[in-house]
Amino acid sequence: MPVVDIPGSKSVTARALFLAAAADGVTTLVRPLRSDDTEGFAEGLGRLGYRVGRTPDTWQVDGRPQGPVVTEADVQCRDGATTARFLPTLAATGTGTYRFDASPQMRRRPLLPLTRALRDLGVDLRHEEKEGHHPLTVTAAGVEGGEVTLDAGQSSQYLTALLLLGPLTRRGLRITVTDLVSVPYVEITIAMMRAFGVEVSREGNAFLVPPGGYRATTYAVEPDASTASYFFAAAAVTGGEVTVPGLGEGALQGDLGFVDVLRRMGAQVEVCTQSTTVRGTGELRGVTVNMRDISDTMPTLAAIAPFASGPVRIEDVANTRVKECDRLEACAENLRRLGAGVTTGPDWIEIRPGATASGLAGTEIKSYGDHRIVMSFAVTGLRVPGISFDDPGCVRKTFPGFHEEFGALSARL
Repeated sequence: MPVVDIPGSKSVTARALFLAAAADGVTTLVRPLRSDDTEGFAEGLGRLGYRVGRTPDTWQVDGRPQGPVVTEADVQCRDGATTARFLPTLAATGTGTYRFDASPQMRRRPLLPLTRALRDLGVDLRHEEKEGHHPLTVTAAGVEGGEVTLDAGQSSQYLTALLLLGPLTRRGLRITVTDLVSVPYVEITIAMMRAFGVEVSREGNAFLVPPGGYRATTYAVEPDASTASYFFAAAAVTGGEVTVPGLGEGALQGDLGFVDVLRRMGAQVEVCTQSTTVRGTGELRGVTVNMRDISDTMPTLAAIAPFASGPVRIEDVANTRVKECDRLEACAENLRRLGAGVTTGPDWIEIRPGATASGLAGTEIKSYGDHRIVMSFAVTGLRVPGISFDDPGCVRKTFPGFHEEFGALSARL
């Protein structure tokens, strides 16, 4: 039975790096993800003057509750959305002038709800070119705190950034949320803040974060559930079996919920305390599924949908249009190139079955520089020969060894 070791969660690693930098003392992160995004985050912390010591299996961060060590810095956030949204928020807690820029891809992605909220809290923040986008400059003098209203209907990362900021303000924060997408990611944030000594409470649609800072700790990063979805999907479409250790009952990441979608489609799923196993049964039924809370796995489902016996309809995923690319259109475009029938709307996609793979023909997948598009359609390639990628290397963002690991798995399946 193939057992796949998935690298650490990107979401958890990014939050852990922020918390470690903000905590009082030295934090050790165990098995953090090493990828373009997380290396970029660690490098950004280094630019702000924080010490990040890296060995192969652990990273150590010297925390500094009063904000960045240096008073001036130029930070390049690369493609990382967590880097681009969390680090300017962290910088605001210090004293100095901090400039942030990002890759062309990240420059296109929106920031405005977060930067508007930071300005409402008194942060001097200037967008240098296009309002609501990188590059931006933060002229920091600490954050007083108080009450703020936020629209997180585009990205839960806006709320996460403010939650993480809360304990570093002088008065704490009360964040009233008007709209919220990807709720499980907020649950990750709150659980991790608890591990660093802070308890967030809720009153209706308001989140209350007390002042007082974070305590350093030793924190183990769980495997990435979004990345695991490709390996679980591989089992479902080949009739094979895959076990991922380290992701089980009590996992922080909502994206493990993808296995429930596979179960509805006919796969056998076993979630144990310390691992999850998916077995393909040779049957994949059509399904209509709301993926608002697990939208990072939408491309995984889209990529296996042509093998289902009935239509697969994925709803409430408008936010996937403002990810690394417009993922809804990218999936539709590539599925059409393969020969599948696809219809899309503002926040949904419907894929009609080609009951056998014979209805599909191999083609070059357009990746749009998006790691999740490449990893998703690698799963399609298990049943459709002749699939290639225009930019296979973009998987570096979250899983540099993906092609080797996936190739080894497909040989065993």
